[in-house]
Amino acid sequence: MKAYRALCVAAAIAAFCLVVLGAYVRLSNAGLGCPDWPLCYGRALPAEISDAASAAKAWKEMAHRYLAGSLGVLIVVLAVAAWRLRRSRVLATVVIGLVALQATLGMWTVTLLLKPALVTAHLLGGMATLALLSWLALAQWPHAAYPAMRSIRPIAVLALAALALQIALGGWVSANYAALACPDLPLCRGQLVPPMDFANGFHLVRELGQTAEGKPLPSDALTAIHWSHRVFALVVVSLALLAAARARHLAPALALLIAAAAALQFALGVANVATGLPLALAAAHNAGAALLLVSLVVLNFFAFRALRPPR
Repeated sequence: MKAYRALCVAAAIAAFCLVVLGAYVRLSNAGLGCPDWPLCYGRALPAEISDAASAAKAWKEMAHRYLAGSLGVLIVVLAVAAWRLRRSRVLATVVIGLVALQATLGMWTVTLLLKPALVTAHLLGGMATLALLSWLALAQWPHAAYPAMRSIRPIAVLALAALALQIALGGWVSANYAALACPDLPLCRGQLVPPMDFANGFHLVRELGQTAEGKPLPSDALTAIHWSHRVFALVVVSLALLAAARARHLAPALALLIAAAAALQFALGVANVATGLPLALAAAHNAGAALLLVSLVVLNFFAFRALRPPR
């Protein structure tokens, strides 16, 4: 049993690292560092690339692929162990299906040249994998009954759902390179509500940088994408802090983690705009989203299992 628990924790940690690495690869413009899939320039390792910049991007992309492959193998081992031990078999099987979908999305992201909808779906799949693996890991430890945790179910679900939508919006911002469409703070282009083109900005079936008709995507569309993500961040932070406040007497350590993660994520978002989106801060913003996601998954786990969180 201890070995199975260790596998669950290792898989959750690996998923977190993969989400952060995937963000780093995307933000460093290395998503097409390897033009083919699953190989890279026809090789298992990106060798004999004369251009240094191209070689660096290829190695970043392959590092992401190998970590994803290692996590996939680990999850298969985890699922086999789950069936043998008769523990969380359905959840472990669902995770395998999600990983298979992720691999397909990863392939399409390369072969279909970074279509925004596919890039965003790939990010959501990675976050969903992290969330399910975190839940699976939590389920492997015994916890004391604590019916009072049921009282925070509504706000816990609402905060988690809002964060999921915000992650989707953030992925859409990143996939469309709209992170600096509003370069000023706290306004956007000097206005509270600037001119925006939501129809083109949120049209899902289109090429990167183009409208559905194949024309260049207007700047007002990018503004609409960025503005939506920025405004909804206020909603998510408010709900996360409210969830933390509701949980402070029931699970003080977890409440503090949620509040800190929400505040950190908001600060990172502001810092990214204020400093012009440096790579390290942009990657940290993705890591912050993953941390806040895990903390809210933990809150929902204890709320719906009606268990006392460990102190």
